[in-house]
Amino acid sequence: MPDIRILTEAELRDLVPLDLDAVDCVEQGFTTLAGGKVVMPPIMTLPVPDHNGEVCVKTAYVPGIDSFAMKMSPGFFDNPKIGLPSTTGLMVVFSSKTGLLEALLLDNGYLTDVRTAAAGAVAARHLARADASHVCIIGAGVQSKMQLKAMTLVREIKSAVIWARDGAKAEAAAASLRGELGIAITVSTDIAQSVASADIVITTTPAADPVIRADWLQPGQLVVAMGSDQEHKCELEPACLAKADLYVPDSQSQCAVKGELRSAIGAGLIAPEQSFVELGSITSGQAAGRRSDSDLIIADLTGTGVQDTAIATLAGHRADTAGAGASFTS
Repeated sequence: MPDIRILTEAELRDLVPLDLDAVDCVEQGFTTLAGGKVVMPPIMTLPVPDHNGEVCVKTAYVPGIDSFAMKMSPGFFDNPKIGLPSTTGLMVVFSSKTGLLEALLLDNGYLTDVRTAAAGAVAARHLARADASHVCIIGAGVQSKMQLKAMTLVREIKSAVIWARDGAKAEAAAASLRGELGIAITVSTDIAQSVASADIVITTTPAADPVIRADWLQPGQLVVAMGSDQEHKCELEPACLAKADLYVPDSQSQCAVKGELRSAIGAGLIAPEQSFVELGSITSGQAAGRRSDSDLIIADLTGTGVQDTAIATLAGHRADTAGAGASFTS
């Protein structure tokens, strides 16, 4: 049996920073998904309602990649109250040729954070106005900070505003990002004004009820909704999708069950049979993205297994080059 590589969170943080390589890697995953040959089963979700928790399992086989990842991703949203992170997890990597176990990526959710932020950057690269410079972030957790960093990789971001239910947490996030990114970052208590004044709006919450109203949205904006990834979550008022000039899901079938599309269909604003251009069709050049500076565009990002296999593959290649990780013989 071949050796199994074990990589820790600390090693993976060194090997796979949130950079343009990560963005390109995830973009290629979307493009490959649009080719129609990726095998990506529906997400398996285990709810743990007694403790405000859930565990998601995502995976995808991508032709041309020698390995595939299966990711187990717990989200227990009361954890911060007891000083623990709300998300953890790991990725298990298997050979695409033999099915043998190749690696354990003990990332505690870090690679998921990177690939999720990278997906936001892919959406902005293809759907935001070229001159987009002001970002509104809804939420103040890890992903809110990473999404803003991701935006700076693909657009000339000059300023940002953060709104969160916990004002102290928003202030802490803003202070941290000011030092890291060197741009003007403020905290607002007026969510409607914050949303209306932004070029790019990113929602990063586990909200079960909408936090964004349709009448706040303006022509020319890009809204990246990435918090809704389960049947009970919803960050956008369903009317937002009806108002948009272009709605772009990462996976329409997945968004119809777990994303913002689910709520819009449930509200009767979008017909269940209506078809939308997915993000991969735009990254691959099969379909157009933004057609006008006045287009209001919504990207619905529920997170796909192809992103996990893509980022795990990048981690594996970099670990090989660096000789990182410990080997274990089963």
